[in-house]
Amino acid sequence: MNDKNVNNKAEEKELPEDKMSAENVETDNMSEQTDKNSDSNEADETPQAETEPEQSEAEKAIAELQANYDDMKDKYLRLTAEYDNYRKRTMREKIELSKNAGQDLLASLLPVVDDFERALSHMTEASDVAALREGVDLIYSKFNAFLKKNGVTEIEAINKEFDTDVHEAVTKIPAPTPDMKGKVLDCVEKGYMLNDKVLRFSKVVVCE
Repeated sequence: MNDKNVNNKAEEKELPEDKMSAENVETDNMSEQTDKNSDSNEADETPQAETEPEQSEAEKAIAELQANYDDMKDKYLRLTAEYDNYRKRTMREKIELSKNAGQDLLASLLPVVDDFERALSHMTEASDVAALREGVDLIYSKFNAFLKKNGVTEIEAINKEFDTDVHEAVTKIPAPTPDMKGKVLDCVEKGYMLNDKVLRFSKVVVCE
């Protein structure tokens, strides 16, 4: 009987220790849960903290792109306006040039016209035909000098080989001599070159 009492007392003493162990386990569980919640909150807070700088960088990039776009748009509008003004100016200058292209040429020709008018006015009163002829020859020489000055030269034709690049055959006749075959016998209308371009073909008679 004494042994039973001893055992019961021993069990009674051990019981509070088991209870304390259970309470300790429960406390540990609560602590672990708290730690998990704390870690979870920290995990949730970390992306948010990292997102804010990312948004700020994105806003800066957008602002920079917008500024570049505005600058390029302004340059494009200015360039378009400048080109339009250039086009209008060149078109106006081209029209004026086409209207006044022969101004200098005609101004240089006026003195020759004056000489012809003076010769015509004296022709009815002149009794010296030789002097009148000499005056006309001077006007003709002056006119030829004017043409040469402006790049106009006469195309040589008589006794030259017939050249379709500068001559135009009006008619063909039998060659008076064998060496004249294929050559120009006569020039009906003189031809002229303007620098290296045919201004007017020579109209010629060709021997065959």
